[in-house]
Amino acid sequence: MKLKRIEDEALHLSEGERAELAQKLLLSLDTPSEAEIADDWLAEAQRRARELDEGTVQPVPADEVRRKAQTLLR
Repeated sequence: MKLKRIEDEALHLSEGERAELAQKLLLSLDTPSEAEIADDWLAEAQRRARELDEGTVQPVPADEVRRKAQTLLR
């Protein structure tokens, strides 16, 4: 499909549909690599471990998290 045709069709979408399409297109330009995602998760895990070790946060039992999540989903 030629770019001009896609553009013409996109401009006939509703405002909400155009906004959704624009968001998807923008997100597709800024997709992190698998290595970047892995690095981000490692940094997050290290941050959380540090907070636990320093006592700045308290661990929450998995059963409690599951119960709260189920309550929110109802």
